[in-house]
Amino acid sequence: MNLSFQPIGFRSVLSVTELNRSARELLEHTLPLLWVSGEISNLKQYHSGHWYFSLKDANAQVRCVMFHHKNQYLNWQPKEGMQVEVHALVTLYEARGEFQLIVENIRRAGLGLLYEAFERLKAKLEQAGLFHPIHKKALPTFPRQVGIITSLNTAALHDVLTTLQRRMPALPVIIYPTPVQGESAAAKIAAAIHLAMERMECDVLILCRGGGSIEDLWAFNEEIVAQAIYACSIPIVTGIGHETDFTIADFVADVRAPTPTGAAQIISPNAQEISNHLRHLGQRMQHGIQRGIERRMQMIDLLTHRLQHPGDRIYNQAKHLHHLQERLLNAYLRYMEALRWKLNELNRRMHTSSPNIPFLFKQQHDMALRLRRAGIHRIQILENNLQHQQAYLVHLNPQAVLARGYSITYTTDGHIVHNWKQIHSVDDIRITFAKGWAQAKVIETGK
Repeated sequence: MNLSFQPIGFRSVLSVTELNRSARELLEHTLPLLWVSGEISNLKQYHSGHWYFSLKDANAQVRCVMFHHKNQYLNWQPKEGMQVEVHALVTLYEARGEFQLIVENIRRAGLGLLYEAFERLKAKLEQAGLFHPIHKKALPTFPRQVGIITSLNTAALHDVLTTLQRRMPALPVIIYPTPVQGESAAAKIAAAIHLAMERMECDVLILCRGGGSIEDLWAFNEEIVAQAIYACSIPIVTGIGHETDFTIADFVADVRAPTPTGAAQIISPNAQEISNHLRHLGQRMQHGIQRGIERRMQMIDLLTHRLQHPGDRIYNQAKHLHHLQERLLNAYLRYMEALRWKLNELNRRMHTSSPNIPFLFKQQHDMALRLRRAGIHRIQILENNLQHQQAYLVHLNPQAVLARGYSITYTTDGHIVHNWKQIHSVDDIRITFAKGWAQAKVIETGK
């Protein structure tokens, strides 16, 4: 238990509000949610839905409150003098300085052991594989006979029979009566299941009973019942208690219904729905047959229109044969005409391609003579052009100009001097003559 709560800092004087608040916080932080057992006394139920009562034993009592949003889910009614166990938070009602319990859950004394036994058996059977979906058997769509395992004097049997009568009046029902509450009920329920399996006269079984406390439903939490359901070769639907009630039998059964009425609805097809569906299928079948007849009548009309007299058929075939004969003859004539044109073309090409030797020799002689004359004429033209170019080159030869007394002056970097502005006093120049050259220095320049 955690005792690490730190109270308010020391002060010489505390107000009542501060004292009660510190006490409440100390209680709520120190004590966790816990189970407390005792006897109910002074039970009051207000219009708001909240419950106020005291929980007492031989030596003490404590005030308790259970609010409506917590007690509305209980499926039983606490009463004065009842021994109970409450799961509550220890606190203090500051306005009055009253020590009290805020109840989160409440159960009848001794139910804790039942819940623990329930959880232990559930874990054991689940580990053994009795709850696995692979073992669940499929329900028949249209059962031929239904078996009901329950007590004869229960409202659950009446609800199941009423539902079956409404949904499927013609469905046969066999009842396997057995007690569903009491010390020996579990063994008798298991025996009823074994009997139904041995007789094999039903396609599906309903295991049901009405609502009640956990003690009332405990027969369905016994291992002998779970093993009988698991070993049964007939599909079993459970409808035990109310929608919020779960038993071990529900987990082992092939299908779990929320109520006995729900179990009857699950296993029985609705006769009215089946009738409507059959009526719809009948209408579809009738329309399909009608459409088929109409299609075949239309086909008969088409075949009748295509039917011919044998004489007419022979005449048409003979006419078609004559047409094919004409086409064959015309095709043969066109083929022969094409061969004739091809032969004439080959003759023309052969006649065109046959060589005339004397003519070719004369043509060769003439062409050689023309080639020789053309070559001589071309050479003469080239010689005349060459002589003309030589004369032109002689005329343009700078050496001939120098021979007439002229000279060429160069600067030191090799450029020809065309203007006096290109040289200056004391510049070195080079003078080339028709024969030889001379190095000189500029003394003066001017226009």
